[in-house]
Amino acid sequence: MNPRTVLASAALTALVAALVLTVRYDGYFTDPGGLLGRYGVCWGLFVLALLALRRVPAGHVVPLLLVGAVAVAVTGLIAAPRTSTDSYRYAWDGRVQSAGISPYDHTPQAPALARLRDPWLFPTGPTCARRDLAPVPHTGGVRHCTRINRPAVHTIYPPVAEVYFLTVDRLAPEGSRYKPLQIGGALISLGVTGACLSVLRRRGRDPRDAAYWAWCPAVAVEAVNNAHVDVLGVLFAVVGLGLVAARGLGRRAGGGLVLGAAVATKLMPAVVLPGALSGVRRFRDAAVVLLPAAGFTALAYLPYVLVSHGLVFGYLGGYVEEEGYQDPESGSRYSLLRLVLPDAWAFPVLLAVLAAVCLYVMWRGDPRRPWSGALLVTGWAFALLTPGYSWYALLLVALVVLDGRWEWLGFAFAGAAVYVLAPEFGYRATVSNTAYGAAVVLVLTVTALRRRGVRRAADDDG
Repeated sequence: MNPRTVLASAALTALVAALVLTVRYDGYFTDPGGLLGRYGVCWGLFVLALLALRRVPAGHVVPLLLVGAVAVAVTGLIAAPRTSTDSYRYAWDGRVQSAGISPYDHTPQAPALARLRDPWLFPTGPTCARRDLAPVPHTGGVRHCTRINRPAVHTIYPPVAEVYFLTVDRLAPEGSRYKPLQIGGALISLGVTGACLSVLRRRGRDPRDAAYWAWCPAVAVEAVNNAHVDVLGVLFAVVGLGLVAARGLGRRAGGGLVLGAAVATKLMPAVVLPGALSGVRRFRDAAVVLLPAAGFTALAYLPYVLVSHGLVFGYLGGYVEEEGYQDPESGSRYSLLRLVLPDAWAFPVLLAVLAAVCLYVMWRGDPRRPWSGALLVTGWAFALLTPGYSWYALLLVALVVLDGRWEWLGFAFAGAAVYVLAPEFGYRATVSNTAYGAAVVLVLTVTALRRRGVRRAADDDG
């Protein structure tokens, strides 16, 4: 075997071994600093593996990349979800739907659904003393609890996500618990790798860039181990942007439909829509993408609207308020803006800056590279919002693959640092400022160096 391929394989093997040790380490509540240290080792090995892959002969790249993608995904399957309980809500929503009940009608702790409670999701007795379990109202002396977070509120997930939960529940063997959702996350993450490779091949790009997703530690942790449904939205976003970039109204309209599916899976992928409108000058061209996207999203909600007695948006409004997006003075939201602005100004300035970035992308963006504008909007949304959940960055990682600007990956690690350390430090803005501030500095520095290199190349040609 070629020595450079051997070196890249060794770096990949070290990354996989580090991910195994990290996923098996249950330190989110007991040792957040140690857990973040393990994340740091994984990300360091990830960088080394990417650098080694750059020197691998062209004929060996795709096979090695795919083997690595499978190996990285499998590491997420070796333990129960470690740092998030969201997949337990997914499992519950799927079970409720299999019983012929709308997931939007009842909270998990509702007595009307008590007959559907599985012991693994709703344990009793001494087990309920664990920090990651929420109490459930009950009668009698035995404690009742659930692994589902926020059991007193309705589900927040959009309809395509709910269809996915139902599908997994129907296909899952009896007693398989959380594992089918993890397997689903692994398969979808591999689908994202395939979709990225397809886009890169059609654009004549280096397939090595697909490793930004395929070997990323965030994929193993968030898409597979924690089984976040965000990965399904990422798949739709990648496919949709790939279609939007193609010539022909039919393909662009198809891209709009798929982007609508992304939004109807997890609302966050709506942030890529300005990128999908890059360089659009006419209303008709914008409508070709936006109308199918809006139409699909509306039609996806319609069946649930018809069968549900409650609001299909569930706890969305409460979630926004709880997470501090409406109150600039709470938590670490908008923390970088609040370093230089009064708290009351943070939200209006955020809206103004994001609106300006969106307009710039739509007016000056390259319609053949809609992911470039989507990455710009998404990246600056992260910088300004400073979100506290690490799995949101899965979308950004996939956009990095399509555009090639690796410096934006810093936001993925920043999100992980904030998510792991914030509870330990009382959700103080210092943690967010340090992590996201470093990510912003990385982006600005690399961007400046890249532009300087372009100018030097232009001067040399001149």
